[in-house]
Amino acid sequence: MKKTLGFVMAALLLIAAYMILPVHGERGLYDNVVRLHVLAESDSQRDQSLKLTVRDAVLEKTQPLLENVTTRDGAEAVLQAAIPDIQAAAETALTEAGAPNAVTVTLGQERYPTREYEQLAFPAGEYLSLRVMIGRAEGQNWWCVLFPPLCLTAATDARETEATCLAAGLTGEQYRMIADTDSTKYKLRFKILEVAEEMFG
Repeated sequence: MKKTLGFVMAALLLIAAYMILPVHGERGLYDNVVRLHVLAESDSQRDQSLKLTVRDAVLEKTQPLLENVTTRDGAEAVLQAAIPDIQAAAETALTEAGAPNAVTVTLGQERYPTREYEQLAFPAGEYLSLRVMIGRAEGQNWWCVLFPPLCLTAATDARETEATCLAAGLTGEQYRMIADTDSTKYKLRFKILEVAEEMFG
């Protein structure tokens, strides 16, 4: 009984804090982003290195495809059609590295914890995700934001990054949400979202 009451009280506090804090752009943020998630075969040094080889091959294949895409729906359509080519590119990269292995590529919703990329941070939640699994996919993974195309540009000039995000459909408030990583307001908001994901996700 005490545990149930404690859970209910914690849930109510989370909901109250969620409603009070002046940031409510997460849903739009989730709906405008495509993440990339590459999972290594294992945690061995060799497999972790191969993970980065596959990452590079996937980015080399996908970035030209997404170059002129301006919406997440457009990105989803392009990526869905290109899954066989993305998988083939990843497997070719592994073969050329002397480690032929099966690769599985899927596009769907996936839950993410709060993640930081250089000067940006994305809140915990469910995002459309291009998931690239190498072999058993039991090793540490690599993440980035595929759309807007930030996988290779998150460390560039802040103005360029902001322009890229706004061109992809993010609002100014949503961009501030991911860029203002030192703000107490956003840190607290992200923590609430992360706890909520753990409790209700």
